[in-house]
Amino acid sequence: MLLKNLIVVFIITFFSMNLYSQRDSIAPVKKVKDKIKSSQDVYNPLAPSKAAFYSAIFPGLGQMYNRKYWKAPIVWGALAIPMYYYQINNSDYGRFRRAYRLRKNGLQDEFTINGVETISTQTLETAQKQLRENRDLSLLSGVIIYILQIVEASVNAHLMQFNTDDNLTFRPTIIQDPISFDAPTVGLTIKYNF
Repeated sequence: MLLKNLIVVFIITFFSMNLYSQRDSIAPVKKVKDKIKSSQDVYNPLAPSKAAFYSAIFPGLGQMYNRKYWKAPIVWGALAIPMYYYQINNSDYGRFRRAYRLRKNGLQDEFTINGVETISTQTLETAQKQLRENRDLSLLSGVIIYILQIVEASVNAHLMQFNTDDNLTFRPTIIQDPISFDAPTVGLTIKYNF
């Protein structure tokens, strides 16, 4: 009987220690989770990918997601310029291409007035080549600007998560030399605080 009582007391003690230790191990985990939740306000690992996705869907939207609203019109203007030149070069290329084909078939084109060619066939060929190159260059620059604005939105979203303050600054200053007043000395002030 004594052995049975000792076994029961041992089992109860053993299980109560496990329950007690489990209760203690859960409490610090909750504290760690609370710290993670509070620090997620500062660090969001998905913010760069969201900004890049929004910029890919509609140019400038990633900059707006980053709350850099002044960058969106710059992106739109930077993308509008190559689009404008692409359309102009493409329409002019079409005009010169159409005139060249008509002239090769012996028909009258827009550059032939009363049987007199105002632009030679060689000039039509050269103009086609130049306009095609300009059109392709406009398209390439538009694609590059599109990709760069996606990268800019992603990098900006990534860098916004860092604590940046004036503890580390680079400011160019003009230092007056008390001995010589003729030419100011240009210097660089570096401020670094811990």
